[in-house]
Amino acid sequence: MERIKMKTPLVEMDGDEMTRVLWQWIKELLIEPFVELKTEYYDLGLKHRDETDDRVTLDSAEATKKYGVAVKCATITPNAQRVEEYNLKKMWKSPNGTIRAALDGTVFRAPILIDGITPYIPTWKKPIVIARHAYGDIYKAADMKVGAGKVELVYTDKAGKETRMTVHDFDGNGVALGMHNTDKSIYSFARACFNYALDVKMPLWFSTKDTISKVYDHRFKDIFAEVYENEYKEKFAAAGIEYMYTLIDDVVARIVRSEGGVVWACKNYDGDVMSDMVATAYGSLAMMTSVLVSPDGIYEYEAAHGTVTRHYYRYVEGGETSTNPVATIFAWTGALAKRGELDGVAALTDFAKRLEKATLGTIEAGLMTGDLVPLFKKEGVTPKKLESRAFLQAIAERL
Repeated sequence: MERIKMKTPLVEMDGDEMTRVLWQWIKELLIEPFVELKTEYYDLGLKHRDETDDRVTLDSAEATKKYGVAVKCATITPNAQRVEEYNLKKMWKSPNGTIRAALDGTVFRAPILIDGITPYIPTWKKPIVIARHAYGDIYKAADMKVGAGKVELVYTDKAGKETRMTVHDFDGNGVALGMHNTDKSIYSFARACFNYALDVKMPLWFSTKDTISKVYDHRFKDIFAEVYENEYKEKFAAAGIEYMYTLIDDVVARIVRSEGGVVWACKNYDGDVMSDMVATAYGSLAMMTSVLVSPDGIYEYEAAHGTVTRHYYRYVEGGETSTNPVATIFAWTGALAKRGELDGVAALTDFAKRLEKATLGTIEAGLMTGDLVPLFKKEGVTPKKLESRAFLQAIAERL
């Protein structure tokens, strides 16, 4: 069988631990037999990031700007324990944070719905899409340990004039954090959310905590309101969908008792936390698509979960694991489909859709990884737990 040819490379960002193992198996079993895979490869494994002083992460972001479509494996963001475990030069920042800052986009995360898996919140009949601002906030923050003394916020304008605000007068030891955002990035975030909601014809809810953060969060609220009134109000009315702003605690309460079918726009940290909550409530962190979309039409697809450390060490010791690879498969299919769409290679986009269908069909036929077995209930079908590679082989057979 002649394999599908690609015109333009994908930017391929390899990752860490068990997801790195799955990454290779997915290429070997599900993609390379059918596609003449063309990628520009970057190793974002923690050891290589350390060896390159994290230059490789910046290089991968620049390559993504050049080629327009990237696919990323899950990576480690090191803490103190990881610095010791890997003997790192320093505690490197989140590679996702670095890439998102470089591309200044919005992350859209949507659940992968399966016939036979009922969400933990049974009223959720439709998908809830988390739209996460992917710039600034805590991910680009400066923080420090402090002792007794005064911490100030200082702004110096172009003319050299200083404005000072006391953050806190410390009587003893503590910690301080300074974070930022830009109007340009917030406007891009707002437009990306409104455009996405129009594309999928779903209402858009946006939430912050402007009652507490009366300047920072309120700026987000004001920009969303301005963009909606001036650019999208009539379009939303024509599409029969609504835009609503409310406090984040109110949205949490509304979401839990809703039937789904909404795009929920969140600031960076809120989106990080809520996307994991939503993914888990739908069944599994490994059943969530994730794509970063930049204002100038650049796409980075990724698995919206961690590197599955516990399974990796079992694998290294020679044991088998039943790690769920679905989100990583869908990262590849999303990137391949978009590459095919942009390059006019219909066969590549069609292949990606067939691979998604084969993946879902395998689960719906009762073959799945262990995390899904307790959740699966379908009349006439008894779920069977498969180890990771066996599950991928079952998908390959169906494909």
